[in-house]
Amino acid sequence: MKRLLVIVGPTAVGKTAVAVSIAEKFHTEIISADSRQFFRELNVGTAKPSAQELSRATHHFINSKSIHDTYDAGQFGREALDLIHKLFKKYDTAVMVGGSGLYIQAVLEGFDDLPRINNGIRKKIQLAYETNGIEWLQEEVKKTDPDFFLSVDQKNPQRLMRALELLQTTGRPMKELRVKKKSAHPFSIVKVGLNIARERLYERIDSRMDAMITSGLFEEARQLYPFKNTNALQTVGYSEIFDHLDGLHDYSETIRLLKRNSRRYAKRQLTWFLRDKEITWFDSAAELIAWVSERIK
Repeated sequence: MKRLLVIVGPTAVGKTAVAVSIAEKFHTEIISADSRQFFRELNVGTAKPSAQELSRATHHFINSKSIHDTYDAGQFGREALDLIHKLFKKYDTAVMVGGSGLYIQAVLEGFDDLPRINNGIRKKIQLAYETNGIEWLQEEVKKTDPDFFLSVDQKNPQRLMRALELLQTTGRPMKELRVKKKSAHPFSIVKVGLNIARERLYERIDSRMDAMITSGLFEEARQLYPFKNTNALQTVGYSEIFDHLDGLHDYSETIRLLKRNSRRYAKRQLTWFLRDKEITWFDSAAELIAWVSERIK
């Protein structure tokens, strides 16, 4: 029986290192399910696998898209599933790793086709956002679709507007529109999660952000500033610096917001994954690897 091993967890917890070790052990390849690592223009701020990690195991969906491409979870789900079937012609085990819960769900469960949005509704929401700002957009989604608000990147206006468009078009929240009968797969699925104590995780997030800044995060964001309105750049790690470049925050406040919003992002990731009772959780990378090694022989 072919097996797909799915490794999840919050940002900065150490998922990549675990996935590489397991891929080496089982002589297989890795499917990245990190919605920010797809984009080849985003490097410093997305914690992509290092050159050494990429040399130790073949990764897919890293640098596979441009920020100018239109790409969503549904497309990823279809492409990743096609790749998984190809990998199973060569391997008994494949590894999928990432922190983007919606994208992982798209692979494992599939998505129904979402309805076409009335152009008048789209224009009305766009105008309201342009008039009232992202705080209004956040409050509207939080009020009308609180479950989706917990899981979405709350700094991404495109995704927030999409939720409102669908709600006003159908009268149904995103979780109802995204739910379909689970796809039947001709392979088994093993889900594992890596998490550590909250204080330690937040220390890792802060330290990684310091390292990104030292490595040129502000310079990278400055180069990407002309494209700041693209959907791919409406995300933690870049939007805060764009606000700084627009004069909204000074340098030290921007660093504080980068760290705070990264911690909040990790919390939302955990909220999403902890609802999945099929995930076996570990607070140690070594324990996770040992358990997988015993489970998959």
